[in-house]
Amino acid sequence: MKKIIIAMLAGLTAISGAAQDSKTVVNGAGASFPAPVYRIWTYQYSTESGNRVNYQSLGSGAGINQIKAGTVAFGGTDNPLTKEDLDRNGLLQFPMLMGGVVVIVNVPGVNGSSLKLNQDVLSKIFLGEITTWNDPQIKAINPGLELPDLKITAVTRADSSGTTFIFTNYLTKISKDWETKVGCGPAVKWPVGIRAQKNPGVCNNVSKIRGAIGYTEYTYAIEAKLAMPQLRNKEGKYMVAAPEAFKSAGANADWQNAPGFYMMLTEQPGEQSWPIAGLTYLLIHRNQTDTVVGKALLDYINWCYTKGAKSATQMHYVAMPENVVEMVRKELAKVTFGAAEK
Repeated sequence: MKKIIIAMLAGLTAISGAAQDSKTVVNGAGASFPAPVYRIWTYQYSTESGNRVNYQSLGSGAGINQIKAGTVAFGGTDNPLTKEDLDRNGLLQFPMLMGGVVVIVNVPGVNGSSLKLNQDVLSKIFLGEITTWNDPQIKAINPGLELPDLKITAVTRADSSGTTFIFTNYLTKISKDWETKVGCGPAVKWPVGIRAQKNPGVCNNVSKIRGAIGYTEYTYAIEAKLAMPQLRNKEGKYMVAAPEAFKSAGANADWQNAPGFYMMLTEQPGEQSWPIAGLTYLLIHRNQTDTVVGKALLDYINWCYTKGAKSATQMHYVAMPENVVEMVRKELAKVTFGAAEK
């Protein structure tokens, strides 16, 4: 993976110099959840095609706002829009990747995935009802660990975030108290803790603060070398975060009955399922008023599905299954160009 990133960075200067000769430029912005692989994809596609694709990692909220405003050709979001919202704004929505939201901790003396957290304990930590790492409720499910008498500091997102939407959707499913007191959304009123910008900001704060706990996309946790506790899934099994577990969570997804591809993969059944799996989406306009940019955009999307799977796997994501890709291609065929929609 590091070799891919080094090669990408080495080629950025060449791409910048060739930009004047590119056939067209396609700009996108949005979710930080998929940004590590999107950086690879935009580089590889730009190198191969001669077109240039740019992606700014600004958060899902910004991605949704910018595509609705028409300031970008595509928006990235982990917070899927409903079919009604898509139709109201003349948008189409496609799942690009599966991944996992993980809990990250900085607890001195606790190594890697040795720590276990169940649904009750995790929700109480973020509600501010469990405040120290040696709380009896944490010790009860971790009898072999020496847990310190250390304050818990929750680190959460300050920006409108699809990662937050996935995480709070999970908390709402596992805790009635969370559902009634806080709820689900891309931005919520957190009961406790400190705020940080985007996934890298959460990781940076957790790595610096003794006793910290936060949530982020799996690839960011891997890159930051942060400890990820085991989480108990719906079947009662404690799971270690891994792409195979994210894939398992998506195995039962009913895409045939998902208008606008709207799908949530939190707290899914299956003994091997990770409980906080998620999808990341692209949003585009149903009608592409700039035909040249629109056709380059569709070419890029098709390239991601056909050639992007290998690098997605290397970056710890799960590529979309072929049956879903075929459904997406049918929707892409409905895109119109030039004149405004009637």
